[in-house]
Amino acid sequence: MEWILLAVLAALILKLWLMRRTAREIARNLKRHQGLETNTLLDVSTRDKAMRELVSQLNQELRLLREARLQYQQGDQELKDAVTGISHDLRTPLTAIRGYLELLEREADPQLVRKYLGLITGRVEAMSRLTEELFRYSVVAAEPVSPSPVDLGRALEESLVSFYGALQNRGITPEIDLPGTPVPRRLDPEALSRILSNILSNALKYSAGDLKVALTPEGRATFQNTAPGLTPVTAARLFDRFYTIETGRASTGLGLSIAKLLTERMGGTITAQCHEGALIIELTFPGS
Repeated sequence: MEWILLAVLAALILKLWLMRRTAREIARNLKRHQGLETNTLLDVSTRDKAMRELVSQLNQELRLLREARLQYQQGDQELKDAVTGISHDLRTPLTAIRGYLELLEREADPQLVRKYLGLITGRVEAMSRLTEELFRYSVVAAEPVSPSPVDLGRALEESLVSFYGALQNRGITPEIDLPGTPVPRRLDPEALSRILSNILSNALKYSAGDLKVALTPEGRATFQNTAPGLTPVTAARLFDRFYTIETGRASTGLGLSIAKLLTERMGGTITAQCHEGALIIELTFPGS
């Protein structure tokens, strides 16, 4: 009987020793992972079911921590890019205004004075547009969407009608192809209107005088216009915040980024590509 008790006690002592060794192994691995940027997970030599379950749970927490770290790093870089973009877009008109004010101080010719004042007014208006877009972007980023039944075809038709005057002023007569039946979706009407308006505003800025708009019954809308100077690389960056290209007129670089943000919030996708000198923006809201 004593031998049996001694054997059980020895087994328990061995078990305890193995668990302590495994615990120390886990502690060393955790310490190493905390100081390294690594995608590897924890592993232990023991076959003890309880300890391996503990390691599995720790690995799950490591995955979550890794994802949170990546999101933080991405957000930090986006913030830096945003600050850089804002600083550049504010510095450019401010520098011009300062220069024109210096010229005004030394200028006596009334005609040149009016010219410089007009240029200063233009730069001030550019800054005003930028601050207004920044405000809109912050509002959009903070507000949740409220889906309700909408007809994509009707929404697109209403947006085109609202842009009729601006398109005519640019000499653009759009080619429109809409389905004869409703394309029902559950989307936020105001968010959808802003998306379509921003896409059409982009066409006004970059079009060489043409615009094709089409919608399929499956919920895929395409906007195509000739865009001189646009390349596949610049087209891919049109959704970046504060990104503009030289041919843009009064552009802040926030319109399409707002459209992308709202589209993805409502479960849709939006892409831009350059094909044979034409800019093609595709907006898709799949059915439920």
